[in-house]
Amino acid sequence: MPNSDTRAQFLDLAVAFALLTRLPLPHLPDSGFANQARAGWAFGLVGAVVGLIAGVVGLFAMWLGLPDAAAAGLALMAMIVVSGAMHEDGLADTVDGLWGGWTVERRLEIMKDSAIGTYGVLALIMSLGLRWGAIAELLPHGIGPLIAAGAVSRGLLPAVMAALPHARRDGLARSVGAPDRRVAIAAAAVGGGLALVVAGVSAVLLGVLAAIGVALVARIARAKIGGQTGDILGACQQAAEITVLLGLVALK
Repeated sequence: MPNSDTRAQFLDLAVAFALLTRLPLPHLPDSGFANQARAGWAFGLVGAVVGLIAGVVGLFAMWLGLPDAAAAGLALMAMIVVSGAMHEDGLADTVDGLWGGWTVERRLEIMKDSAIGTYGVLALIMSLGLRWGAIAELLPHGIGPLIAAGAVSRGLLPAVMAALPHARRDGLARSVGAPDRRVAIAAAAVGGGLALVVAGVSAVLLGVLAAIGVALVARIARAKIGGQTGDILGACQQAAEITVLLGLVALK
């Protein structure tokens, strides 16, 4: 880990949960948020917990006798509730902005607007539909795929934060800051390692494919708005999560 002090690592982990979830947490000292980017190493671990919670909800629904599709829908809903729908919101804003504006300024303005347009609605429909269908196929075989998808998709985010400059002067991404290369590598290693444990060697290939998908989103963002925002990070997470889930279905 980037910081060898155990207490600091636990504080980083708590900060990561505060940044990426809406789970109830104890009061965190202000010092924990002084260098939020350092907590990026734990993003994959947070994603694994989100996937675990969603998987448990889905399995409980199946135990109650609900069909696979309904159980998958509840698992997906749990995933969205736990994360506060921040990644879905980022995906919708990203698609609306990048394809709805003709200039950098207009694209950023659209992305900041709380209203959602046609592009954003369609992106959410596709994201929810693909993930719902994939989870319905995977959930009867266990919760490992949801843990793997959550870990890999969030473990890749610090790499985007480190590689791309901030596209605007304010916003969540800028307030968190830019992690250094060590944090980005640690985050990818933690996310990939957790996926390897729960999904086996196929996680290696899927991690590579997810990284390619994230790199593609990042490249488009660099070309269209000059860098990354919190919305871009949300779109990257969604792209990676869909890639991993669909890949696991294909390999099943």
